[in-house]
Amino acid sequence: MANAQMAKAIPALAAALGPKGWSEDAAALGPHLVDARERYKGKALGLARPKSTEEVAFVVRICAEHGIGIVPQGGNTGLVGGATPQGPGNEILIQLGRMNRILALDADNDTMTVEAGCVLADIQAAAERAERLFPLRLASEGSAQIGGVLSTNAGGNAVLRYGNARELVLGLEVVLADGSIWNGLRGLRKDNTGYDLKQLFIGAEGTLGIVTAAVLKLFPAPRDTATAFAAISDPKAAIELLRLAKAEAGAHLTAFELLPRIGLDFVLTHIPGTRDPLAARYDWYALLECTSPSMASPLQPLLVALLEKANALGLLQDAAIAETLEQKNAFWRLRDSLPEAQKQEGGSIKHDVSVPVSKLPEFMDRATALVTEKLPGVRVVAFGHAGDGNLHFNLSQPEGANKETFLAKWESVNRWVHDLAVEMGGSFAAEHGVGQMKRAALAHYKSETEIALMTRLKRTLDPNALLNPGKILPPRDD
Repeated sequence: MANAQMAKAIPALAAALGPKGWSEDAAALGPHLVDARERYKGKALGLARPKSTEEVAFVVRICAEHGIGIVPQGGNTGLVGGATPQGPGNEILIQLGRMNRILALDADNDTMTVEAGCVLADIQAAAERAERLFPLRLASEGSAQIGGVLSTNAGGNAVLRYGNARELVLGLEVVLADGSIWNGLRGLRKDNTGYDLKQLFIGAEGTLGIVTAAVLKLFPAPRDTATAFAAISDPKAAIELLRLAKAEAGAHLTAFELLPRIGLDFVLTHIPGTRDPLAARYDWYALLECTSPSMASPLQPLLVALLEKANALGLLQDAAIAETLEQKNAFWRLRDSLPEAQKQEGGSIKHDVSVPVSKLPEFMDRATALVTEKLPGVRVVAFGHAGDGNLHFNLSQPEGANKETFLAKWESVNRWVHDLAVEMGGSFAAEHGVGQMKRAALAHYKSETEIALMTRLKRTLDPNALLNPGKILPPRDD
């Protein structure tokens, strides 16, 4: 970028945003220049922290006028480098954490209107105070901001019942690449007036526009919860248990998570205060949770009957049902702590894949055989959202191996696993998105028609490719 352009743009941003809204200080920028996994690190001209949609629009207009790239960032909890700047440092970061107001909560309409910088946990708490539920649940909910959550179409632990982020949104407000503002903050379930524009921006990772506010769907607050930690023989038994749970619990079944013994061992070893829920060791576990907004038909007896039937059918090896909130939280802590515990075991090559639920056991068998043959001693730590077919097929380095040598195989190992997932009708990016990490994979697995459609959308909405440059689309299409 020409120095003359920067000489005009940077002072204009600093003057308009003020010292709370603009910084070029290295210490202030530092935490925003590296992603959550520390795989990507970039440079930036400065950090914009606008306090309103109008200020976001001003920033975008100035950057558009001077050809400056803009990288939107929420809580910086993403796992594919989608919110990290690139290149020589000719982009600015725009972080919406100061835009953290809950603008409206309509309990009768079951909607909440929020600014993009609202932290997910704060939204959940506000809904709870109104005796409502916002069901999106993530391990990072204490720092993830809703703008980023929607821009990545986050998944989480309750997709089985409530769907991904895009299914929990009724309206959006978005600043477009020219600085104009689209106000689509409508809380309507029925609005059949043409294209559903909001869906263009959900999952687009800030490449088509910057989400500044959203109307979210709320649900009746759960008044009854029943949670079980069940031992099973293998993933095939898990899917059979899932089928039974759907039949017996119906819409009450909210979560169904799969954990391997090796993952539980990692948690018990590295996470203080955790304990094994069962007396004996088993190869695999399922974490089931049922919820209901009514106490009329208690869920605990339903879950007990479900597990008894599963046991009679030979699907169950043992199980524990949470008797208190503390026990329920302890079960979930085992699941939610698994990624952190795995870090303590050295290098880990990650995969966020999905396959049809019916094919999950076959995928597990084939993928495990594939990687153990090619990487002797590798430790397969496969866990995740079995209820919706999303598996985190992670590989910990062999014991005693060199971390850097192991991680150097990341791309080739990804290709093996992604090839298999796609061959089986699945996806190479189930819930984490594409970002920087999976641009080449998108180019490899998506059809020419899909790439062409995405490219047309990008060029139409962001003709100068200034919104989150270098993300999602293959390099040749930026």
